[in-house]
Amino acid sequence: MPNVRDCLAGLLVITLAGTTTLPGRAAPKGTRAERPAEIVPRGQREAKDISYGNWQKLCYKAGGAPTLCRTSITGQFATGQTAIRVDLIEREDSAAARLQLFVPVGMYLQQPPRLSVDQGTPFRVPYTWCLTNLCIAADVASPKIVKDMESGKILTLELIDSNLLAMTTSIPLSQFASVHKGAPARTLEQDIDE
Repeated sequence: MPNVRDCLAGLLVITLAGTTTLPGRAAPKGTRAERPAEIVPRGQREAKDISYGNWQKLCYKAGGAPTLCRTSITGQFATGQTAIRVDLIEREDSAAARLQLFVPVGMYLQQPPRLSVDQGTPFRVPYTWCLTNLCIAADVASPKIVKDMESGKILTLELIDSNLLAMTTSIPLSQFASVHKGAPARTLEQDIDE
């Protein structure tokens, strides 16, 4: 039967090899504990069971506030449940646009969604919050991204799930420019009486 000293010596060897440390002790120089962790997907799969509807433009006008328009597309699973939604949100008095993604829960939140238009330079959209049935990623969309979406054919979205598998889906952009530049399908107005 091993004594306490043999057990502690074995623990120290495991600790040095595994780059973890005992409480109150610093990690040895040159170990993995000093380097930032890199996330490398363990595999990749394409989400083929998502069907996308048409792009739609809806606008909202509340009282004297500037009109807010949202150009969106929604992808659904065969069950009818929303899988992905992409929104480009713009306010009439601002040149800035906001790109917002709704994605299923179960994604690896340390790795934000990655988007690219027609296999161009990818860009990331950080997660902002999660609800019980979806997570939302959003950020400012540069004028270049909006222009690329207007002239592009496919918007590729890559997500990393909690099993560290990369999941990709291709979102059609063929209708985006005409819908985005065109009149809204609907404008919802709210009058405020004082």
